[in-house]
Amino acid sequence: MRLSINRRTALWLLGALPLLGAASRPGHAAGEIKVLNWQGYGTDEKWALEAFEKATGIKVVHDYFNSEQEMLTKLRTSPGAYDVVLINNIYVMDAAKEGLIQPLDTAKLSNFGDLAPALRDSDRFVKDGKHFASAWVWGLTSFAYNDEKITDKIDSIEAMWDPKFAGKVGMRDDAMEAIQFAALATGQDINNPADMAKIKDKLAALKPQLKTFWSSEDEWNKLFAAGDYLVAVYWSGSASRSRKAMKLPVRFVVPKEGAIGWFDGLAVAANAPNPDGAHAFINFMIDPSFYVPWDTNVGAPASANLKAMAGLPEDALNRAVLGDPEVVKRVQWMAPVTDQQRQAQQELWDEVKTSFAQ
Repeated sequence: MRLSINRRTALWLLGALPLLGAASRPGHAAGEIKVLNWQGYGTDEKWALEAFEKATGIKVVHDYFNSEQEMLTKLRTSPGAYDVVLINNIYVMDAAKEGLIQPLDTAKLSNFGDLAPALRDSDRFVKDGKHFASAWVWGLTSFAYNDEKITDKIDSIEAMWDPKFAGKVGMRDDAMEAIQFAALATGQDINNPADMAKIKDKLAALKPQLKTFWSSEDEWNKLFAAGDYLVAVYWSGSASRSRKAMKLPVRFVVPKEGAIGWFDGLAVAANAPNPDGAHAFINFMIDPSFYVPWDTNVGAPASANLKAMAGLPEDALNRAVLGDPEVVKRVQWMAPVTDQQRQAQQELWDEVKTSFAQ
């Protein structure tokens, strides 16, 4: 059965969180693996890599990207260089069709059965009965603000356009994210907005608001810590890390207008030098024994593993906020886009950025 995540399956996912169980351990494999991911996004946690190497004998090295397009380019231009790659769900089937990733041997993933079926068996990951990625984490794209300098509670996306914060607003330089964010602000479907002119005007209106664009979590943290941002687009898991690990006064908001929902998977690259090691690492990443300390001590997106989510403290962001059905009702989930749609989005965004420079 082919499943896609929507509000109903997301609510089902939350209802299943009380399931409990013991964490399993990855099997032993020797050698080295190379992982391609965003920097600071879980797979490169030093304490985790040390534990993984001790348990399996596998050394993990990393390469990083700052956009999904860069990730795909690295896979295309460096065949055989990577073992594990982080892929957002909307890009998995494209990567599979291009032969950039290979089907998983799910029998090698002892934690696979604990993943939420709505994510694990989504048609974003599965084709012809083969899983091309393992569901890993999910979360929201919205915005965060400095709750030391802004004492009034913010509950609207219009904070991004509030003149009080002129020159102190941040956005990521990403066409799809910007357009979907403006679609939320104008009351439209993020995947099929009916009025692109309204979206363009809404984005253009950010000109006096913007301080600068950011491209990585590390860059966001530095800009926020320096006081350049009072309000900025951000990701839920990153906001949790910024508050816990960086001790920054970051308050993540799921506004009344809604938020952008997404889920990420871990895949084995085509021609991976160490596919057994890759499977062992993916199994370790979806294990509660990794996820619970990652979220509790560092901050993370929500886990696709129901046992891992059930192991979090009740006041954790991923249970207190993302675990609230009323919050999930306001989420719109990202869908795959065609090359033509992606090109049209990029052209619109380039026009808007040009207007910023004028």
